[in-house]
Amino acid sequence: MIVLYILILAFSIIIHEVSHGVTAYKYGDDTAYLMGRLTLNPLPHVDPVGTIFVPMLCYVLHIPIFGWAKPVPVNPLRLEKPRADMGKVAMAGPASNIMLSIVFLLIYKIVILVSSPVSQDIMWLFSSAIFLNLFLAVFNLIPIPPMDGSKILYSVLPYNAADKYMRLERYGMVIVVAFLFLGGAQFVVLPIVNFILQGFNLIL
Repeated sequence: MIVLYILILAFSIIIHEVSHGVTAYKYGDDTAYLMGRLTLNPLPHVDPVGTIFVPMLCYVLHIPIFGWAKPVPVNPLRLEKPRADMGKVAMAGPASNIMLSIVFLLIYKIVILVSSPVSQDIMWLFSSAIFLNLFLAVFNLIPIPPMDGSKILYSVLPYNAADKYMRLERYGMVIVVAFLFLGGAQFVVLPIVNFILQGFNLIL
């Protein structure tokens, strides 16, 4: 089952990145399209840190295994409204993971209705897919440059504050790794994910 989990992880992070590229294309930037990044082929999306190192780190730390793909290239200068559209491009990734979690949840509910009893493996797989995509969405919305949340915040900050804020990007990956080591995933991301899951259970 762990192999299926990894396949779902790969699929989810690829959809995340392709969503960025498709949204950028919609608002005038065809950079990702011209570089062949609007594809579900996993090879162009592999990132040494997010696709290999972080999942291994999660496994060692005994926290939910997650990661990210190589960021899809976006040229803000080619967007119709660079700052505002960058916020939309950034939001597209987490939004795609939220939508995937809802799709997996609906399929899970349908399986329960039409098939009884449901095997523990199937229940674990769907539960993991729902949880994983919510985790990816919430984690990527953390406002640490270069995470998606930082670009969304950048799009609404005053110009001077936005420029100073994005200077943190040079230290971004160090901050992200420190965030993980200090328990950020466990004490910040997981409580938010669990809160959303409770909302899903009440609504669906």
